[in-house]
Amino acid sequence: MNSVPVVRKARLNSAFKRLMSIHWLMAACYLVLFVTGSGMARLTRGTPFRSELYDFHKSMGALVVALLTWRILVLLQVWWRKYTKHLPKFTPEWQRKFFLHTLLYLFMFAVPVSGFFFSNSYRSNNVRLFGLTLPDLFPQNSDLVDLGRSIHFWIAYIFLVFIILHTLQQWKVVRANWRRFQCFVMNWKQSKSI
Repeated sequence: MNSVPVVRKARLNSAFKRLMSIHWLMAACYLVLFVTGSGMARLTRGTPFRSELYDFHKSMGALVVALLTWRILVLLQVWWRKYTKHLPKFTPEWQRKFFLHTLLYLFMFAVPVSGFFFSNSYRSNNVRLFGLTLPDLFPQNSDLVDLGRSIHFWIAYIFLVFIILHTLQQWKVVRANWRRFQCFVMNWKQSKSI
């Protein structure tokens, strides 16, 4: 009977917990990226705060690359702990999940890199991480701006399709988290009314 809290405590302090924390942090960052990206694409030149919105969007793109690097290191740690004890069962369900997660990780990398390509093609030294100018990954080439815009657009929206597939695959987790969030909000409202 006492072993259950110990197991739960060990799970809460594990690399898996760090991985899930990074997961939700990156999910929030990508939500911000999708909202700002789709919003700023509709803005015309001369719109107030347009360039600041672009700078913020680019900073968030650079941030998710850094978070992705951290996430991959933690994921390798989780895999090491899990798969050195026993290998996975290569069932069709495991293979589907592995394939989907592999594609998600590829898109997590490809979306910001395609954004860097688009941005660097337009102008050199214009990607910043909240004020810190980052080195160009691609040379400036005005002939590639339209190609960069198109690649970034399509990769981002294909990534969104895979996020939706991932959400549907994890629907039980989504519902459980939604219930936890609702309870948190109810408890918070009750504590405010006292």
